[in-house]
Amino acid sequence: MPDATPAPDATGQNAGPDVTRASPQAATHDGRSALSGAVRQIPETSHDGEDPPAATAARTLGLDVLVTRHATVNSLAEAAAARGIEPRDIVKTMVVRRGPDDYLFVLVPGDAVIAWPKLRALLGVSRLSMPDANTAREVTGYGRGTITPFGARTALPVIADGSITGRRVSMGSGRHGVAIGVDADAMLRVLNAQVADVV
Repeated sequence: MPDATPAPDATGQNAGPDVTRASPQAATHDGRSALSGAVRQIPETSHDGEDPPAATAARTLGLDVLVTRHATVNSLAEAAAARGIEPRDIVKTMVVRRGPDDYLFVLVPGDAVIAWPKLRALLGVSRLSMPDANTAREVTGYGRGTITPFGARTALPVIADGSITGRRVSMGSGRHGVAIGVDADAMLRVLNAQVADVV
């Protein structure tokens, strides 16, 4: 079986119309507000929308989480603009199959794809693939386009490309129309992620 490539909807773009501020620290790495663009702030006392389980799971691990909701988007560029961030600051969570019932999460920037030869070399295997949407849901509990390591049904090893470090990032929340923003370095630490060059 040839190596699979990321599905078009694996960026977690579908995301829907507000933002819930979990803490005062909502600035991106370059000082711009993570609340800019087509999202609006909801006061912490607001009950407009329930946080996704992934946000709760991330907070339980001690992370400062910003939940955002915005209108449906059709591309990575639209998703980034709606969230007020750069495309590279959206982190895709890819489920990769290493062998029978052997999966892992690979985190890559939104504007990049997995370099399969690099990932195979890192893992010491000759073959990798990506499961279909149904299998990915069975493994993680999340639908494609919403997958995140936080609150996933199965605790999988995490490999992250080194280019996502050093800034605040936005990623899937387990629900369409919702994303979670976290500090990348803190996220990688609590996930015990292996950081490597995989794009």
